[in-house]
Amino acid sequence: METRQFKAESKRLLEMMIHSIYTHKEIFLRELISNASDAIDKLYFKSLTDDKIGMNRDDFAIWLTADKDSRTLKITDNGIGMTEEELENNLGTIANSGSLKFKSENKLDEDSQIIGQFGVGFYSAFMVAKKVTVISKAYGSDKAYQWESEGVDGYTITEADKKSVGTEIILELLEDTEDESYSEFLEQYRLKSLIKKYSDYIRFPIKMEVTHSRPVEMSDEDKEAGKAPEYEEYIEIETLNSMTPLWKKNKSELKDEDYKHFYTEKFYDYSEPLRYAHVKNEGNANYNALLYIPAKAPYDFYSKEYEKGLQLYSNGVLIMDKCADLLPDYFSFVKGLVDSEDLSLNISREMLQHDRQLKVIAKSIEKTISSELKKMLKNDREKYEEFWKAFGLQLKYGIYSDYGMNKEKLQDLLMFTSSKEKKLVTLDEYVTGMSEEQKFIYYATGDSVERIEQLPQTELVKDNGFEILYLTDNIDEFSVKTLMKYKDKEFKSVSADDLGLENTQKQEEIKAKEEENADLLKELAEALDGKVSKVILSQRLKSHPVCLTSEGEISLEMEKVLNSMPTDQKVKAQRVLEINPEHEIFGKLQSMSTSDKEKLGKYAKLLYSQALLIEGMEIENPVEFSNLICELM
Repeated sequence: METRQFKAESKRLLEMMIHSIYTHKEIFLRELISNASDAIDKLYFKSLTDDKIGMNRDDFAIWLTADKDSRTLKITDNGIGMTEEELENNLGTIANSGSLKFKSENKLDEDSQIIGQFGVGFYSAFMVAKKVTVISKAYGSDKAYQWESEGVDGYTITEADKKSVGTEIILELLEDTEDESYSEFLEQYRLKSLIKKYSDYIRFPIKMEVTHSRPVEMSDEDKEAGKAPEYEEYIEIETLNSMTPLWKKNKSELKDEDYKHFYTEKFYDYSEPLRYAHVKNEGNANYNALLYIPAKAPYDFYSKEYEKGLQLYSNGVLIMDKCADLLPDYFSFVKGLVDSEDLSLNISREMLQHDRQLKVIAKSIEKTISSELKKMLKNDREKYEEFWKAFGLQLKYGIYSDYGMNKEKLQDLLMFTSSKEKKLVTLDEYVTGMSEEQKFIYYATGDSVERIEQLPQTELVKDNGFEILYLTDNIDEFSVKTLMKYKDKEFKSVSADDLGLENTQKQEEIKAKEEENADLLKELAEALDGKVSKVILSQRLKSHPVCLTSEGEISLEMEKVLNSMPTDQKVKAQRVLEINPEHEIFGKLQSMSTSDKEKLGKYAKLLYSQALLIEGMEIENPVEFSNLICELM
């Protein structure tokens, strides 16, 4: 028996195949199952025009047989089979795809879905097998042939005894090592899980004889004696794959329960999704998709460990478990899958080539998600608010990231707690409810709604009857500053120096008082020794004696957030201490300015510390603060 040699380039490619092309060894089963499906599809395609074949769709199947004693795994199909020449061309020359040739020679209709295109998947078998045997009989041929190889040293082709048309691949598995367990591919549970993972939607049944056990019926005497039950094994033929993907069924034949059951089973979520979309897209990119918006965020969603992405299928075969390129970061909470025939895959079919089709699909999916969220906001407010509490933070990050490139896509989806009734409102609802005389969208920042409610800076805006958006997440003010405006209305912090509410007469009165007390204000600023850029008389305070505001782009809240990050670089807002000229404390400061400058300095430090506490910021010297309270009391 003559041993034939692989061509030199094929030999090198086979070595690469075994050692580097595939990331996971388990992929071999996906590849061999896909090849078997292709072989059946070819014969099924011929049967549509050739009555002599005498087979209908239900007659086709793929069989798995695992034998632990001989350490062999067998994959059998009743597809079109291969002649001696085809065994030589398809298996003797790596990367020579019989499926690709078949597709080019035949004008296939939609019912035929040939998967293979590179002709390399078969050789993934050598990642787990020390010897591979292929016995095949081609349709229309009287003879069967056996191809056999132990890897790069070559192969043999001989006549074989096989009565039925089709192909049988026998893998003699490698021995287990400390690092690798090849025996797992002989375990029924492992084979079932791999079929479920990668080949669940192969459109022909994948069958296997599965061993089960059941208790042997006991006699009454044995039961009374408390004898332990005995078990017997029995064999049952199981179909391991579901064959028809849910996403390829007509929407009219599916119910809500079908979609929800698929989600909880496929994505291991105990909670039903808030919303789903079944997409069948034709045009620039042909694909089917199922997209789900979960009800709750996974425990690791806001951590570095979380991996975004949709499952990616090509003709029903799983290519990637999480394709990150299909989702923008701000929609990373979406779960689901995409199945397309148009994707350009790399040689191992484990990864995508980054091409135009992928970008077109991703852009289309992004529009679908945005549309579904807007529908939920409009038609099911309660569910949308539930979604917002789970994933709103991610949308706000999306506003801020990439220099605000996506803000127009996301701004209508934002929600913030309103000072009116403490309910969530959208920006559109806020602007729609504005009175004609209101110039700005007002907001206030803080750790919680309760803390913001107590801020003295909110008094003037509330007294004018204007609504305030309460920003309680660290990212909020960064997002608002990125937006700058919404529907031509500028965002304005209640701590801003110009709120557009100041009474002209009062402004003049305050200005005159500042001029009269210029020395006092200067002495207070000097006593704080650079902690504030200046001390001014406030136009915004009503009942509170003091507050802190800031000048420039960095607010006090932004300073807190930025300085909480693990970095050596610290930022500082230009702090301004505002004093209420109508409060009795101001009169005491005036009298101390002439009678006791040392005490004035202590009051300045005490008021500054009070302002820090109001802002939820740490006091720089708690001991000094405590001593000052005791001393001045």
